[in-house]
Amino acid sequence: MATPSRGGDEHVIFRQYLDAVGLQGLASAEAAGLHTSEWYALSLITAEGGLTSGELATRTGLTTGATTRLIDRLERAGYARRASDPQDRRRVIVEPVPDTLTRVEEVVGPARRHIAEVLSRYTPEQRAVLFDYFEHAAPAFRAATEEIRKAVAPRRRRTAPPGSSD
Repeated sequence: MATPSRGGDEHVIFRQYLDAVGLQGLASAEAAGLHTSEWYALSLITAEGGLTSGELATRTGLTTGATTRLIDRLERAGYARRASDPQDRRRVIVEPVPDTLTRVEEVVGPARRHIAEVLSRYTPEQRAVLFDYFEHAAPAFRAATEEIRKAVAPRRRRTAPPGSSD
């Protein structure tokens, strides 16, 4: 596929950008030996330093049962572990396993290197605009995700086979 030139259709350029980010996420998950939902959950757990299974379910949009299975898979892969919440021993926190995060860093290294090269083309003022966009775009995409999930949920319930729970 040809790289768009300056002055190209903004919609096409933005779509190609989003597709490239998505493809990079898929490749990263595969390189880490994880499914995309597990890769995303690990990213959330790592960014927060740990989450309860309920918080993880809410943030990923998975059911509690699917979240439990996801945590089990992350534990088996050695990327996360369950730990007692120091504030409330009844609660369990899912936290990243620090020793395995080196592998994650290796996986995302090429993307970080290439993006650092791209960012180096911009002045500090231009980078400030870019990061302002990232800061505001992330919540906008999360809000759009929630809208999509709410719109799909009633259809999913209607089409779910009898006896299915996920």
